[in-house]
Amino acid sequence: MKFISWNIDSLNAALTGESPRASLSRQVLKTIKDEDPDIIAIQETKLSDKGPTKKHLEILEEKLSEYNFYFVSSCPPARKGYAGNMVFYKKDLQVKASFPKIGAPDTMDLEGRIITLEFENFYFTQVYTPNAGDGLKRLKERQVWDIKYGDYLEALDKNKPIVACGDFNVAHKEIDLASPDSNHMSAGFTDQEREGFTNLLNRGFVDTFRYLHGDVEGAYTWWAQRVKTSKINNSGWRIDYFLVSDKIKDLIKKSEVVDSGERQDHAPILLEIGL
Repeated sequence: MKFISWNIDSLNAALTGESPRASLSRQVLKTIKDEDPDIIAIQETKLSDKGPTKKHLEILEEKLSEYNFYFVSSCPPARKGYAGNMVFYKKDLQVKASFPKIGAPDTMDLEGRIITLEFENFYFTQVYTPNAGDGLKRLKERQVWDIKYGDYLEALDKNKPIVACGDFNVAHKEIDLASPDSNHMSAGFTDQEREGFTNLLNRGFVDTFRYLHGDVEGAYTWWAQRVKTSKINNSGWRIDYFLVSDKIKDLIKKSEVVDSGERQDHAPILLEIGL
């Protein structure tokens, strides 16, 4: 099967926006569609708690007519139009969807951060991990999230193998970002967040990209929008991942970053695995 995951940073902007960046986003969507994946996992949709509008649905039917979808959005008292996930799956697939709450702190469980699809022989789950925030104001809550999320995946894994993907908001190792020395106190590269990701892997999961590609450098999935030359100079971070259960790691065929052209921010990632 083939899976693609992408932090879209506003579905509305990508579908209906008129800016140059919106045009670039639509090009990325076309690139994803052309890959013909079985599942497309989209993070940071920023939709209302009612989900996609009528206009969104019309555009999605035009662009992704072969797919059904589920969504989860941020709901009060969490911030409106914040976070959120959608998952598109081929119409011939038989799935059961859930939108778990994991006992996370603050409003994290209400921010639309996880969707899980259950198949006969495995689980597919996507996540938009909370950011530690400016000034690391949410770092303590993030640390609790990492533990609770690990508990959730470990419980699933006892039943069936897992494919887990999404924006994990952490560069795990120094080779996962271009400038590690100057970022040890930055959200996404603190010792606490990196340790949290290590602990997650130690529960019985594999970073599929590193499993196939070893310590290759310069493979990033995110480039800062505020720095115009970040992508030109490849001054990026690898914070988007496909993880799988140890028990199915030998089925991994491909794990790579999808070319997103000139668009900065997140690039899609792709996994092919013999499930």
